[in-house]
Amino acid sequence: MPAPGLSPLQSGLPAAAAGLGAHVLARALSAGVEAAADAPPGTVPDTAPGVVPEAVPAPPVRAGLPSAPVHPFKAPQAAPAAVPAEVPAPELPASEAPVPEVAAAPAAVAPLERILRGPSGLGTAGLSLARREEAPAPSPSAGGGAPAVGSPIPGLYHHPIPEPDPVRVEEVSRRIKAWAEDEVDLYPDDWEDEFDGFVVGRYMVGCHPDAPTVDHLMVATRLMVAENAVDDVYCEDHGGSPVGLGGRLLLAHTALDPLHTTKEYRPAWAESLYADAPRRSYRSAMEYFLRLATPSQADRFRHDMARLHLGYLAEASWAETDHVPEVWEYLSMRQFNNFRPCPTITDTVGGYELPADLHAQPAMQRVIALAGNATTIVNDLYSYTKELASPGLHLNLPVVIARREDLPIKEAYLKAVEVHNELMHEFESEAAALAAACPVPSVSRFLRGVAAWVDGNHHWHQTNTYRYSLPDFW
Repeated sequence: MPAPGLSPLQSGLPAAAAGLGAHVLARALSAGVEAAADAPPGTVPDTAPGVVPEAVPAPPVRAGLPSAPVHPFKAPQAAPAAVPAEVPAPELPASEAPVPEVAAAPAAVAPLERILRGPSGLGTAGLSLARREEAPAPSPSAGGGAPAVGSPIPGLYHHPIPEPDPVRVEEVSRRIKAWAEDEVDLYPDDWEDEFDGFVVGRYMVGCHPDAPTVDHLMVATRLMVAENAVDDVYCEDHGGSPVGLGGRLLLAHTALDPLHTTKEYRPAWAESLYADAPRRSYRSAMEYFLRLATPSQADRFRHDMARLHLGYLAEASWAETDHVPEVWEYLSMRQFNNFRPCPTITDTVGGYELPADLHAQPAMQRVIALAGNATTIVNDLYSYTKELASPGLHLNLPVVIARREDLPIKEAYLKAVEVHNELMHEFESEAAALAAACPVPSVSRFLRGVAAWVDGNHHWHQTNTYRYSLPDFW
């Protein structure tokens, strides 16, 4: 496979991204919170230095390497070729578009208005946090094979986004399919329709509008596909089982967090990373990620993936014992088994770094957790009818509310919508308060990126009618 190159067109994306996620921070205006008076004006966020940590080795694969018996993926015929180098991450270009003006506000909130408008100075135009005057109307989809149709769930609090850039969607879709087929041998031929129907290129372009290059978008796209493969093959749709899940997840996790052992045993472990599709995809996706991520960003991602795997194990234990959790227990599990690893890398995909000490602040951790929880309930709601048609009892928030609170399923579903809405409002309020209290450009940009991910995630669920349809409750 030839080395990936840059997207042929940028399509004015930094300018288009400038208004996304503004609803999160604009709420601070109505709260009348003042920013710190000594906020440094015109500061440009730090650019990721592109330090490349030690990558997982690519050992020779012996002929006849067996596939794991717990999944139907085909095993590779030969050792994968060396992972091609991508174009080095350039510095994020400054947008040429003017910063949108913020409507006049009372003098008491003038400092906060400056935060929402964004910093001024060379290279900071793309950091504007001003709200769009009106929500963009979705346009017909182009590229990636996904129709831009589908109605949002009535009463669900969300923010529309523009249709994802078709040029980037087409390029990301082309590259991710080539990666899946040629580099990691991800799926057998009869699963091709499902892979195409996932339209992951359109998903990731919509979630990361500030990505400076297609190479940055591909980092998120590979990781998303790899995580989905682990979920499907180890846990659910394609041969997954709760029995023995812990051992499978542990070995897969070593593709993200490599084993440090003796020379005698390291080759056998390295060879195991090619044994099945989930491990092959984790290994490759992580190797690409490490080329753009700083060490602290990589460590952050590994930590959130461990959280994800812990959530998988909790859900599996309930399946083994036929336990229907209390609603609060289910929501606890979903705080771990959720989308959190995706928005947590928003700065890596954006080509900058939110410093580790700022990312670790309790207020930032709360914002990220609320975003992950809200977006995961979006998945519960849109996938409800899909899961209802699958064999056995599939736990999701409407089902758990109905069972534990003895409600008709329609009432339980509508209550789950209310739970989502409360989490979304809490996410936006907490993010606005954090932006006002910590007017650092990288913080503001990261919060805007997380908000854009939340909106893009909803847009993909709403419009992916190949996978999802709404229940007949209205």
